[in-house]
Amino acid sequence: MTILHRRGFLAASGGLAAAGLVAGESRAQTRWQVASAYPDGNFHTRNLRAFVEAAQAASGGRLQIQLHTNASLLKMPEIKRGVQTGQVQIGEILLSAYGNEDPFFEVDSVPMLVTSTAMARKLAELQKPYVEARLNRQGLSLLYWAPWPPSGLYTNAAVDSVESLRGSKMRTFNALTNRFATLCGATPTLVQQAEVPQAFATGVVNAMVTSAATGVDVQAWDFCRFFTPIGFTRTKNAIFVRQRDLAALPADVQAAVRSAAAAAEERGWAMSDTEAVSQQATLAQRGMTVQDASPTLMQGLMRIGATQADEWVAKAGDEGKRLIDAYRAAVA
Repeated sequence: MTILHRRGFLAASGGLAAAGLVAGESRAQTRWQVASAYPDGNFHTRNLRAFVEAAQAASGGRLQIQLHTNASLLKMPEIKRGVQTGQVQIGEILLSAYGNEDPFFEVDSVPMLVTSTAMARKLAELQKPYVEARLNRQGLSLLYWAPWPPSGLYTNAAVDSVESLRGSKMRTFNALTNRFATLCGATPTLVQQAEVPQAFATGVVNAMVTSAATGVDVQAWDFCRFFTPIGFTRTKNAIFVRQRDLAALPADVQAAVRSAAAAAEERGWAMSDTEAVSQQATLAQRGMTVQDASPTLMQGLMRIGATQADEWVAKAGDEGKRLIDAYRAAVA
């Protein structure tokens, strides 16, 4: 082989080697999709975006994650199944909306079961092993969860007692709020968050119980005059990944994802408490009347909550009873 030919061969070999290296780098980079039903301004979405950015950065570019918000890729009822089937790798859901699958997904939606952040944290701590076991059986792994702020009643007239809600058409978002509306004497209608303004505008509903954060998201001042904080629940959004996708990552990247998730969980709890104050103030600034719940209203709500807690235990069986007994002993 002549020198010229040898140089040409080496150059070609180098080019092939470089191409192989680029192809290897391309193969080493994993791309994930994340589906969420919540708008960009919502604190859950801001927290999720921070998690995505932290996980990507810690992976050294080996994991690229694209976030799809506001139900732009999948609507909330489609997200869990979408992760299970590999349409997306990570999903965010209101966990209690899946209570029909398993009662342990909805225990944080039992009205008046928790009335403080400390109580909500204790319930979450006791609930988590049950939820993780159930998700694992479905090929999913919980990354983190974070609660919504305490809820309140949105109405167009002052609510002084549970009887004030009788005959109203109440927007609900899961099975337990559906039951709550029925026990109040209201007509329940399941409406996803993104569809709330239209449901009020068309008269499908005229009352709802949800957090101040959701009220700001849907600009509740356009269709409601009163917000009455009642505590009610601290339902949680769950962010989970398909197990086989997580397991396919290098061990250090898996650890980076888990570390980012742990930070997001703590950040999410803190953000929820902050939102409880700031978003309620926004409702008032926008012209809504924010009024304290009367003792009569709270007594009526506690009675309904006790009924629903008993119903939940009956549905959840022995494991459910153990969870509620442990929780009540811890917060007594």
